[in-house]
Amino acid sequence: MHNIEKKNKMAIKESELVLAPNGSLYHIHLTGENLADNVLLVGDPERVNMFKEIFEAVEYESMNRELHALTGKYHGERFTALSTGMGCDNIDIVATELDAAANFDLTTRTVKAEHRSLNLVRIGTSGSIQSNVDCGSRVASRYAIGMDGLLNYYRHPNDGFEKEMEQAFAKHMNLDNRLATPYCVKGSERLLGIVGEGMVHGITVTAPGFYGPQGRNIRLTPSVENLNERLAEFCWDGTQVTNLEMETSAIYGFARALGHEALTVCLIIANRPKGTFLNDYHQPMKETIALVMERLSKI
Repeated sequence: MHNIEKKNKMAIKESELVLAPNGSLYHIHLTGENLADNVLLVGDPERVNMFKEIFEAVEYESMNRELHALTGKYHGERFTALSTGMGCDNIDIVATELDAAANFDLTTRTVKAEHRSLNLVRIGTSGSIQSNVDCGSRVASRYAIGMDGLLNYYRHPNDGFEKEMEQAFAKHMNLDNRLATPYCVKGSERLLGIVGEGMVHGITVTAPGFYGPQGRNIRLTPSVENLNERLAEFCWDGTQVTNLEMETSAIYGFARALGHEALTVCLIIANRPKGTFLNDYHQPMKETIALVMERLSKI
């Protein structure tokens, strides 16, 4: 936390902490005032509209590119729903700006004296790499493994990441050194116990793309042979790799480094070993959102 503490004493330049004309964060268009402590992250901007059907009242809404923000109340508790778009590059923006909204005085561009911790819960879709985790299942990620390389661009506390797990995974996968060095992060045990009750608990692998990086062979042949089969064989702390997606490792990494709690809940819409796909998942996704909010509202 040394680098973070050092920055507490200095104002961040306008070119580094970029704001929109209305004084909100440049991309997410949120400030600390219209950001709830419970933040629900979804990929698709259209999916944020589902929250309008669940919220009892809406107090704030903004749209900017693929980032659709909505703050409202459910059972009297404030929630912010925010779309991220796809991929860890977007999470770099979203997670950084959410923390800035919570912990920066945007007028003076300095870190606030009192740290504000957020509950970041990603509600997404994913593909299973275990044949017994069928389409329609819900997976809550106990761990995330990042094959995207994003967190390698940041200095962060060494105790925030699962070094032994990283070493075991690197040895198991034996990846070409041209690929990004994987990193492993444990999610919030507190949120897993409350939100993930009754769900499949697994290790989620985050890939830097949808096709080759997830072992799909279309016209270009993936450079890693039998990627999914090799991932499916990895187990840590009694937990298997269950699914592949594109955002969780970055969310977990930023949350751990910046003092927030994070959990991903994915609706499984593809079973890669079986080759099956859940094409119409609107209703199961709506039910998943409602379940997560119901459980978070009781914290």
